[in-house]
Amino acid sequence: MPDLLDPRIPIHDRERAARYLASGSWSDRTTVQRLREVCGLHAERDAVAGPDGTFTYRELDERTDRMAAGLVALGLPRGAPVVVQAGNSAESVLAFYALLKCGAVPVAALPAHRANEIGPISSAVGAVAHLVDSAVSDGALVRLARDNAADKPFPVRLLTVGPAPEGFTRVSELGGDVSLERARAEVDAVQDRIHHEDVAVFQLSGGTTGTPKLIPRLHAEYWNNAVANSRALGRTPDSRIAHVLPLLHNAGVVNALFGAHVVGGCVVAVPFGKAPETVRMLAEHRVNDMMIGGFMASWLDEDSWGDLAAGLKVIIFSGSKPPGALFDACTAQGIWMGQTWGMAEGPYTSTYRAAPPEIRSATVGSPVHGDDELAVVDPVTHEPLPAGETGVLVYRGPSTLAGYFDAPAHDKAAFTADGMLLTGDLVRLVERDGVRHLSIEGRVKDVVSRGGEKFSTEEVEKLLLQHPSIREAAVVAMPDERLGERACAYVVAVGSTAPSLGDVRQHLEGLGVAKYKWPERLELLPALPRTATYKVDKVLLRALAAGDAEVRDA
Repeated sequence: MPDLLDPRIPIHDRERAARYLASGSWSDRTTVQRLREVCGLHAERDAVAGPDGTFTYRELDERTDRMAAGLVALGLPRGAPVVVQAGNSAESVLAFYALLKCGAVPVAALPAHRANEIGPISSAVGAVAHLVDSAVSDGALVRLARDNAADKPFPVRLLTVGPAPEGFTRVSELGGDVSLERARAEVDAVQDRIHHEDVAVFQLSGGTTGTPKLIPRLHAEYWNNAVANSRALGRTPDSRIAHVLPLLHNAGVVNALFGAHVVGGCVVAVPFGKAPETVRMLAEHRVNDMMIGGFMASWLDEDSWGDLAAGLKVIIFSGSKPPGALFDACTAQGIWMGQTWGMAEGPYTSTYRAAPPEIRSATVGSPVHGDDELAVVDPVTHEPLPAGETGVLVYRGPSTLAGYFDAPAHDKAAFTADGMLLTGDLVRLVERDGVRHLSIEGRVKDVVSRGGEKFSTEEVEKLLLQHPSIREAAVVAMPDERLGERACAYVVAVGSTAPSLGDVRQHLEGLGVAKYKWPERLELLPALPRTATYKVDKVLLRALAAGDAEVRDA
């Protein structure tokens, strides 16, 4: 049971925890108790909308109480880890809150994850249930859940969002025969037994060293992370906030799901599809606030953009610096554009609504929590650098994890000696009117950030080396106008047997690797370039992938 007493979950320094509670950065209530309060204040307002329906706060609260009672009747114990792979829909939102209400701990995996990721994650946390979206991935998630459950030495309950095939239970159909009074009493009884420092949700790291690490997000801080961000963005009950990237991933939770509900607004859960259809749905749902990445810049050319832009007030750009032309175009249409940066580990910055255009276009803003601590340090020595110099960002605060789940060896490398999280991002501090803003300058971590989803190049390299025709492999990020980055694989073949890109993709599919991690370009080299210390020269390989160097230099 993943709670405060579990030695696999590092706890915060007691003095610091007390300070967070005293300042209001932490709360001594559970996430569900916070949601319950908002539902009472905004009962008749829209809480969630999607192509599959719209629910008011009253309907959200009552429906999820009954669903939670049904989950309790299924035998899910308090603290039960449940792997969740759900798409963007109103039903997914209901299922997520129902899990929280019954005391379960959602493990927020991605719909794109496959056996290579889900197997180790579910085993590590001891997941007793697996919730998948039966309507996405052409049935692949249903097959994945079955196979994963069959591989476990203990029973795993199979749940769905969407129609339930044989052996699965549709969460939204649970609890229909339970009275509202009884359902609410059962939920309240469960919540009364949860400590504010218990785990609310497990998020996953970007997987920068292979299999993603489990990140415990606590009841004390997770809801407040969204409170702080929405306050910085000046949100109100009239905010209708869309997120077309994975909604239950950390950015979706902080920015859109909790981000809307902490102020009594509406989260609009729209699945990511073809641009014309997606833009049209956003306009139909009267979205006035949304996060986008660079690959969505082309949306401004869609016929329905004018309908969306007419009501759009806020665009938050994430993943890279916004193109100047995009920033100028949105500003000319009367849309406020800012930036954000964050990690599932908890650090989160945003450009505040009052920030001037030059700050909003060039930086990712400032920490959303007043209790956040940050510094820019030398990548090797971790010594603080003078103001204005570029170095590694280190971070600590009320929403930043104290340590990963059951990963003491990893924690030693992930934190400085005084407990600051090494983010791996290279930043420069920009001061304006006494306020420090962060400018992201690059990354130390060797990852690819494809459409906002990060993955380890080392992980993919190890998987490529399992191919019988590959002797050496190096994977680097190559620039991509639409997705930000794609993966380029440089390989050395065994003898004269040279694999094709199709061979590599078939190999990775057979290993159950998420498709977004597959290389989208393959280059054959007689040998990988090396530095003076015989390490693979990835600086040169990245330059090759970007077209800034000649292959003969290798």
